Amino acid sequence: MTRVLEFIVALVIVAVAGVVVGVIMPGSGHVERSTVVGKDMRQVYDVLDNFRRFPDYSVLGTYDRDIKYNLGGKAYGPGAEISWVGGASEGKVGNGKLTIASAEPNFDKIDSTAKSARIVWNLDNDWRGRDKHFTLDLDRQGTRNQLTKITWAYDVAYGFNLIDRYSNLYIHGNPDAFIQFSLTSLQNVLAGVPNIDYTKLIPYIEQTKPTPVLLVSTQIDRKGGLVALDDATATAEKQIQDAAKKLGVNVTGPRIIFTTNFGDQTYSFDVAMPIDATSLTLNGQSQELTAAQAPKLDNSQPAAGSSAPASASSSAAAPAEAPGQHDRFGRLIVNGTVRAELAFGGPALMGVWNGTAAGVPQTRDMLKAYSQTHGYKFDDVVHRAYDIQVQPEVRDAGGNVTTYAKFDVYLPLAEGAPEQTPEQAAGIQPPTLDVPAPASSTAAPASSSSAPAEAASSGE
Repeated sequence: MTRVLEFIVALVIVAVAGVVVGVIMPGSGHVERSTVVGKDMRQVYDVLDNFRRFPDYSVLGTYDRDIKYNLGGKAYGPGAEISWVGGASEGKVGNGKLTIASAEPNFDKIDSTAKSARIVWNLDNDWRGRDKHFTLDLDRQGTRNQLTKITWAYDVAYGFNLIDRYSNLYIHGNPDAFIQFSLTSLQNVLAGVPNIDYTKLIPYIEQTKPTPVLLVSTQIDRKGGLVALDDATATAEKQIQDAAKKLGVNVTGPRIIFTTNFGDQTYSFDVAMPIDATSLTLNGQSQELTAAQAPKLDNSQPAAGSSAPASASSSAAAPAEAPGQHDRFGRLIVNGTVRAELAFGGPALMGVWNGTAAGVPQTRDMLKAYSQTHGYKFDDVVHRAYDIQVQPEVRDAGGNVTTYAKFDVYLPLAEGAPEQTPEQAAGIQPPTLDVPAPASSTAAPASSSSAPAEAASSGE
């Protein structure tokens, strides 16, 4: 009997001690980790202020290969959500949800003058405690502010729940590991984004419609600069106009350039112009135009699939083709140089460039970097980027540029892209041509108020 009483007393002492220790333990928990990346703060901010790239850097996918993610709420900024369900076979991560609670300052205030930013994610999962949230602090560093320090913190409140308070002893388990491994993966994701400043870019997402076009494949030596580009474009446009006249169709819009390969030495591209007919009559036979297709490696009949690029060199390797037939890309052959197809169709990210054609490649690169930080998927090999010269430049009698040319630059996106960009949802308008008269044609840089930045003078 004495031993029983001693055992009961010991249990009471242990229980009391446990309660006392639990009471004096912290009522909240905090853990944080930091790293420095060689990226502009705007790029880091954009990756973290939406959840479209979260599966790419979250450690959850390493824990559970069968995890399923679901995006919800807003596409970007406060109100954006991502939830996950762990796979039944592994079940290591359970179910959970993240919601962007706040982001300061707003995305359009993150420029070279902004020194810091903070994004808060609310967390709902099976970890102990309440008011669980991640705080991501961004700070510019480096002599030229070219680096960004990322501090990723986790905070939780335990209240007077003693069991939750004891869980603080394990905060360096799952929460700490989640931050550390995800932060390392985030570095890898950011490393894949080109180092290009797109803060002055105001891109929109457009739902493009299939459009019949006539096109000519060509290429230039980049050493020739804008002169070579203008000459090749003018030659192709004349070939298209002549073909349209013979076909009895009308050109309905400005010229379009599809970029096939913007190489170090050569630039391969297609010059296209829209027409008012979706079917053409060749050799007495009417044929409906279709989207280009990805060719088979053996140069046989094209396989069904997405549109694919073609250059003059690749077309030359194909078997002999005659008007009325289809080339290995599935495009209707009009004559020795002109082809016809249905272009566009589907979502595309569009940015405006006001200036010379030399700025188009840089605008295109900005769109790619922007897409990567915002989680918009694209494949510019299969679905090529293109630009439309909405308005040509105007020169006076002395050859000086008096009005900039205007280019709409497009990057086709994969299905699943949101309907609008953050800029579009906020009503921020793209630049217009309502700017003072530009410099002479020898320089012709675009005004900083109307365009992202001047590109290399080597031309497109």
